[in-house]
Amino acid sequence: MHVRVQNIKPKYMSELEVSGSDIYLQNQIVFEKRKKYLLKANSGHGKSSILNFIYDCNKNYTGKIIFEGNEDDSIISVRIKKLSYVFQDFKLFPKLTLWENIKIKNNLTNFKTDQEILNLIDKLGLSEKKDQLVETLSLGQKQRTAIIRSLCQPFDFLLLDEPFSHLDERNIEILTTIIDKELEDQNAGFIMTTLNNEYLFKYDKILNL
Repeated sequence: MHVRVQNIKPKYMSELEVSGSDIYLQNQIVFEKRKKYLLKANSGHGKSSILNFIYDCNKNYTGKIIFEGNEDDSIISVRIKKLSYVFQDFKLFPKLTLWENIKIKNNLTNFKTDQEILNLIDKLGLSEKKDQLVETLSLGQKQRTAIIRSLCQPFDFLLLDEPFSHLDERNIEILTTIIDKELEDQNAGFIMTTLNNEYLFKYDKILNL
């Protein structure tokens, strides 16, 4: 699946605000499967917005977004099969445990075995927190949990909204390896936003918002 973005602009931003963007108000930008895209911008320049538009959880824009190869699929089908999203605010359930938050998705997809999930939890130093309520976790622990959960489904694109903002260099290094392997296994790519960090990935394209 490719994601084709045509003449997109948030309705709550003026043309002047997006005049220097590599994406907004461009005739056509195509995000191709298997490629890694980094979207860079300062706060308030529409980084989260573009991912929310693609995921169709924010419709407050003009222009078109087309999922090539999936024209007849509903957005729900696209989310189940083609897109996985790590939101900036994680979207975790605070009254459920770390384990329950991950399993609530995997129970729907049956994408990973329990042992595969436990291995990811262990690699990210969360084994002792597995049965702890999410509301008691640190921001970094919540962020790692949200990333693990995002890998528990099939996807062509992983949408990552400032996914490492609360993590130290060691955890970023570990997650880079984990995500790269998942992308290879799924023959997938990602679209990631950041303020100014480029982290450790090798990008196919860096775009400025």
